[in-house]
Amino acid sequence: MTTKQAALHTGYGATTSAREVIGDLRLDGKVAIVTGGYVGIGLETTRVLAAAGATVVVPARSADKARAALAGMGRVELEDVELSDPASVDAFAARFSASGRPLHLLVNNAGIMAIPFAKNRGGYELQLATNHLGHFQLTMRLWPALVKARGARVVALTSRGHAFASVDLEDPNFERRPYDKWKAYGQSKSANALFALALDARGEKHGIRAFSVHPGAVFTELARSVPEEEFRALVAVNPRRFKMPPEGAATSVWCATSSALDGMGGVYCEDVDIAEPVPADSKELRGVRPWVMDSDLADRLWTKSEEWMDSR
Repeated sequence: MTTKQAALHTGYGATTSAREVIGDLRLDGKVAIVTGGYVGIGLETTRVLAAAGATVVVPARSADKARAALAGMGRVELEDVELSDPASVDAFAARFSASGRPLHLLVNNAGIMAIPFAKNRGGYELQLATNHLGHFQLTMRLWPALVKARGARVVALTSRGHAFASVDLEDPNFERRPYDKWKAYGQSKSANALFALALDARGEKHGIRAFSVHPGAVFTELARSVPEEEFRALVAVNPRRFKMPPEGAATSVWCATSSALDGMGGVYCEDVDIAEPVPADSKELRGVRPWVMDSDLADRLWTKSEEWMDSR
């Protein structure tokens, strides 16, 4: 069953925090994985889920940094993972699977943004390799644990940056076109949203529902590769729209836990609601563009991603 891309009018909004969203809900006995769950909105997501009783596993590329950030937080397990490295992803997934635990919540939160041109060892453009392919592989390897949960949710962090570019299935690695760091970021974020759309279609019969989430423009380390002057210009465009991590994590937590989304999936969400569609050429700083609601493109990306995963 396809969920309509239409607002539920939840009564929440851009200033709602993750703690407000979860309220008194308890997650005792639930197991969650939050990639990048030790910094920015990922850290806030981990904090809120763990405080509600969930066991939260945090795959991190920087173990020392993660250990310091998560110190003293109960029900949190730290793992060493580099999403752009297929062997590292496989090793983590194997360790988790060996525990025999179901996986109730998978929040694919980690990411990089607007970096200089680089590729992973498999030859894939690094933003696509990290933001999309690493999470695609991780989810596929954890599929049995998601099925075992008998009611799992997968949250894919996308961005308003999806408006910068769709996915170029013919030249995803910028081999025949000039590299543009923002188009590469936009491609990876469109891929995240399309992944959630395709995953939901495949997972529904197994009790797995998927959502893509634009957290909002949030002050975090994600922008560390953006030169200071360029970042200041971005802030100056509309500084009121920038959030802090507690607000930035709200939509992720809502999609992962809210009963208002029971029986739903495959939709792009922002500001703690399902986002409204907008035209491809819209200049509005909200809404979802047509190409990330394209189920045919989502299916083609899924097929390509399986090929890329097997060859990278």
